[in-house]
Amino acid sequence: MSLSNILTPSIEKAIQTLFDVTIDKVEFQTTRKEFEGDITMVIFPLLKLVKSNPVELGNKIGNYLIENVSEVARFNVVSGFLNIVISDSYYLNFFNEIKNVEKFGFVTSSANDKAVMVEYSSPNTNKPLHLGHVRNNLLGYSVAEIIKASGKKVYKTQIINDRGIHICKSMLAWQKFGNGETPESTGLKGDKLVGNYYVAFDKAYKAEIKELMDAGKTEDEAKKQAPIILEAQQMLLDWENGKPEVIELWKTMNQWVYDGFAISYKNLGVNFDSFYYESNTYLLGKDVVQIGLEKGIFEKDPDGSVWIDLTDEGLDRKIVLRSDGTAVYMTQDIGTAIQRVKDMPDVGGMVYTVGNEQDYHFKVLFLILKKLGFDWASSLFHLSYGMVDLPSGKMKSREGTVVDADDLMQEMTDTAQKISEDLGKLDSYSAEEKAKLYNTIGLGALKYYILKVDPKKRILFNPEESVDFAGNTGPFIQYTYARIQSIIRKADFDFAANAGIVELHEKEKELVKQLELFPEVIQNAAQNHSPALIANFTYDLVREYNSFYQAVSILGETDLNKKTFRVQLSKKVADVIADSFSLLGINVPERM
Repeated sequence: MSLSNILTPSIEKAIQTLFDVTIDKVEFQTTRKEFEGDITMVIFPLLKLVKSNPVELGNKIGNYLIENVSEVARFNVVSGFLNIVISDSYYLNFFNEIKNVEKFGFVTSSANDKAVMVEYSSPNTNKPLHLGHVRNNLLGYSVAEIIKASGKKVYKTQIINDRGIHICKSMLAWQKFGNGETPESTGLKGDKLVGNYYVAFDKAYKAEIKELMDAGKTEDEAKKQAPIILEAQQMLLDWENGKPEVIELWKTMNQWVYDGFAISYKNLGVNFDSFYYESNTYLLGKDVVQIGLEKGIFEKDPDGSVWIDLTDEGLDRKIVLRSDGTAVYMTQDIGTAIQRVKDMPDVGGMVYTVGNEQDYHFKVLFLILKKLGFDWASSLFHLSYGMVDLPSGKMKSREGTVVDADDLMQEMTDTAQKISEDLGKLDSYSAEEKAKLYNTIGLGALKYYILKVDPKKRILFNPEESVDFAGNTGPFIQYTYARIQSIIRKADFDFAANAGIVELHEKEKELVKQLELFPEVIQNAAQNHSPALIANFTYDLVREYNSFYQAVSILGETDLNKKTFRVQLSKKVADVIADSFSLLGINVPERM
């Protein structure tokens, strides 16, 4: 139970007893560093009910708490703030309760709870994953893990964009220029091979446009009449009509991409419980349009197209079915959401991890699903995130200048190797141990750098800066974890028993106070869909630990009780670092 929960009933009783009034809410805040105290009650709201000065009110409540609440050791009043000092016994009791609790702060879901489906990644099958996908995957995976830790059942899913003109472009280019090459014959990952042909199509298309413009066509005419784009459009029609050889090529090349993606996902450390494919979902939702028409939610225009008018909601009219009866993306998304709940009937909400350029789309989608009367529609969330830029500038996949996810992960490992070698601390490691450690540090640096930032903010990603072993970085936190493991290995005594101490050093108390926040941080991070809250809590915990490490002796302490407690405290800090990093998908090294 948190301090505020412990103190609230006693403060409410104090106000009732002392002033014969009832307060709606007791307001707390963290005590400012310049004053003594562990938690502060704000007195000002009470002045509306009791005619007195705030210092006098604070002193009366403080004295009542000293006499009636065992956890309160002393207090001081500054203006309208009652700073309350909590006894060491409270923190020692709390620590002894949690020190052997595995996954402290994590809540197990109940069998009857509604599940949350988290969608992320959702790539196109015409190119490899890139830097933007990296942020998407890291965010989606982490949010799923955090929601799970908060006590909910979670399904991780993605919808793969495996159909459309962009897919046909890669297929056609391979037919024209591929000479039958395969991932096996080239040694390339399948997604990279297919991506090369997407770039090759664009190159050939531009050359044909130039040729037509040189022959007197306007740019717009040239774009529409270039032979290669006409062939791609015909291929799409052939696919939609089920032409066997086109379907066969589509299946073959998509499988190359899926095999390549699987390697990237494994290296990135993310996973999925289910997969949806746009080739299966693109016709979904058309039946729902009919239901919406019958209910008067949708309206049909004279040309036969179907719309929803959301102008009263501050939005605009949105088409849900074209005049020729074909669906639009919105229709597919409506149908896919409904299908997911049919597939997993315990789903009570969904999180869509999609870039902020789709903010408007999801506002409309969620509103339509609410109007259609689905009870789970009120528990839909768009995990909207900003772009990731590199110092070299924006990425463009069509031109082949995209920052490839696999290359980025390798670069991070190489950067970690260079910095680690410069520091010269790994002489005793085998080549295999070094390679594993470089990967752990490099990926930890990448993930932490991206996840410590609020999802809505745009990121300028700097690989060198992210692998710094000092400051708010993944490697700094990993190094602290490894340092604690070294202390535990060197502790040549049994430190499992309760330490018989009655007083805490100021730094010990601050560390226990930081640990106490963890369960609440998990709940807040789940509620706000924000891994940044977990990342920055962990950084604060590590800073607090390093301050403790500098201030007191641990293994050099001569008092066995103090030494025992400090090793136990160090171990618990390491456990929480590992658990919080697991929510971010980051591994921690035993040695560094």
